[in-house]
Amino acid sequence: MFPGLGLGPARALNARVQSALRQYDYTKAGGRACPERVVWRRTVAGRQEEATQPHINGTAADDHHARSLYIGRMPKMPTLIETPTRVEAAGNKPKLIDEYIGRVNSGDDARSVAHMRSPGGWVEPGQRPEFDEITVVLHGMIRVEHDGGSLDVRAGQAVVTHAGEWVRYSTPEADGAEYIAICTPAFSPDTVHRDD
Repeated sequence: MFPGLGLGPARALNARVQSALRQYDYTKAGGRACPERVVWRRTVAGRQEEATQPHINGTAADDHHARSLYIGRMPKMPTLIETPTRVEAAGNKPKLIDEYIGRVNSGDDARSVAHMRSPGGWVEPGQRPEFDEITVVLHGMIRVEHDGGSLDVRAGQAVVTHAGEWVRYSTPEADGAEYIAICTPAFSPDTVHRDD
């Protein structure tokens, strides 16, 4: 129990956090008014967002526990990606790449998600990227060449390529292919390391 509150530890901390969120002036409770502090930042669609948390008065231990509880209860809200960004593609024929998540469209460098449509006969240069790539084929077939041979990945299948291995993607069949590519960390022209 917390002295003077008549509540168990979890309820008492929650009461302190809720109180701190409702008011900025703690001097009435015998404490001192404290500025807010930033507890997280993120970039969404190129814009910086942040949340702040007022200091909680009391002992250092109370402040630490209440702050931890506050961070754990921070609202986690979905982020709508309204539209993708069309990204330039490499290869011998025009290919459409619409990035939904990634460095270009959402400012996310941890992962990228792109919808790709490549024509029949498209081939891109070989590469040895610094990221893992998951490719989920929606329509058609993608050929993935690697140091040990090649894989034909068809609609309803997926392939995972790993950072540091040499690969080359192509769509040799007449209808081309449509697929989703997910890279971790996010795709970057600086880390794809295409063949010269």
